Amino acid sequence: MSTIGIIGAGHIGSQVARAAVAHGYDVVISNSRGPETLAELVAELGEKASAGTPQQAAEAGDFVVVTVPLKAIPTIPVEPLVGKIVIDTNNYYWERDGHIDELDREEITVSGLLQRHLPQSKVVKGFNHIMAAQITTDGTPAGTPNRRALATSSDFDDAIELVTRLYDEFGFDTVSAGPLSESWRVERDTPAYVVRQNAEELRANFAKAERRTAA
Repeated sequence: MSTIGIIGAGHIGSQVARAAVAHGYDVVISNSRGPETLAELVAELGEKASAGTPQQAAEAGDFVVVTVPLKAIPTIPVEPLVGKIVIDTNNYYWERDGHIDELDREEITVSGLLQRHLPQSKVVKGFNHIMAAQITTDGTPAGTPNRRALATSSDFDDAIELVTRLYDEFGFDTVSAGPLSESWRVERDTPAYVVRQNAEELRANFAKAERRTAA
């Protein structure tokens, strides 16, 4: 079974870690404050989890989840992520992150910013339009009627395939929005954002989405 490196131990990172260990993955989780601050979480997660620095999580992961505020993207280690699939969970909250001109002008997507920072990695959108707590509560077996669907988006087919497999293991169907340039269709203030929807509904919400500049 693969090891997942997780950079960011907030609500989403912690929940992805819980789902991952429940499905047999090893996890190395990190935050900006140091491994010692994650002792309680790691004790909860059990023997398949350990805490490290972002560098260590990036090195250990067969693939890596980056779930940090946008302002922290420059701190993500680059070299240990070369050639790896990197799942980006982020959304643009200008109230939290401050205005970012490129995003306000719709010249790039949130995940596009991370892909630019990690030019030799394979960035893929994931887990960005579901409430954190629901990652471990809303999953159902494959084939369940009205199974909840989650979106992904990447410029790399193998990255989309990996997220599709991970979603299915965690209990969700997958709908791809296509390349990262289309990943805005499932970000904040779009019809697909943080609502429960099946695959058909998610595809319909992609089509309804309109790009809007920040207020």
